[in-house]
Amino acid sequence: MEWTNIYLAFGLTLFAGLATAIGGGIAFFAKRTNTTFLSYSLGFSAGVMIYISFTEILPESTLIIGEYFSDEIATWLTFLFFIGGVFLTAFIDKMVPTKENPHEMRSLEQMDNGRPCRGKRLLRVGIFTAIAIAIHNFPEGIATFMAGVSDITVGISIALAIAIHNIPEGIAISVPVYYATGSRKKAFWWAALSGLAEPLGALFGFFILSLFHNQAVLGYVFAIVAGIMIYISFDELLPAAHKYGKHHTTIYGLISGIIVIGISLILI
Repeated sequence: MEWTNIYLAFGLTLFAGLATAIGGGIAFFAKRTNTTFLSYSLGFSAGVMIYISFTEILPESTLIIGEYFSDEIATWLTFLFFIGGVFLTAFIDKMVPTKENPHEMRSLEQMDNGRPCRGKRLLRVGIFTAIAIAIHNFPEGIATFMAGVSDITVGISIALAIAIHNIPEGIAISVPVYYATGSRKKAFWWAALSGLAEPLGALFGFFILSLFHNQAVLGYVFAIVAGIMIYISFDELLPAAHKYGKHHTTIYGLISGIIVIGISLILI
């Protein structure tokens, strides 16, 4: 592992995580939610993550594992660890109570009751949403860090995709906290703190890489990362995009994300 890549990978996860703070700030300046833009952006993020998972991360995983096993065994191991990443993220998702699940995103209009009000129930919604999003951000931090360590270009692409979908999550945290407490500062900091789970995920990823010096472990982790990203794309990004806008807007964003990241990887 090159330390330069490690530092950059940590920086990318911090950037992606703190995008929730951007959402927390936007919530107090935007009068209405641009649902078309959000729908397109979330679809775009999903396209980026899906394309990178299948064309970059999984092949890299198979290549690394193939240095220690036959091609057939390496293919099977990549597949099994990929499925393991999917189930790991699904398990984390099940740990979150349904009412506070961050996948149930809402627009500013749905969350805005017109004026600040001090309500324990609303505060509970905001805090539990922050905790739920923090739980989901942890594996995203692992994915961003691992990708950045292997290929900084891929890491940047993933960090940008995750940052885009973290912005509406920041809105989902800050608005109920603000209307419960009347404090913009508290609302903003709850949104920002939830994003710090991503660099914590990066620290966990660094610990795994430091603990196991066998390169095959890196291959296993890459397959798990691909599974994490695919689950996030299909269970979080695309459903949220559909909730915000029309079906075709999401698909246009998805296709655009695939085209843009595909061309970028070829050129770079």
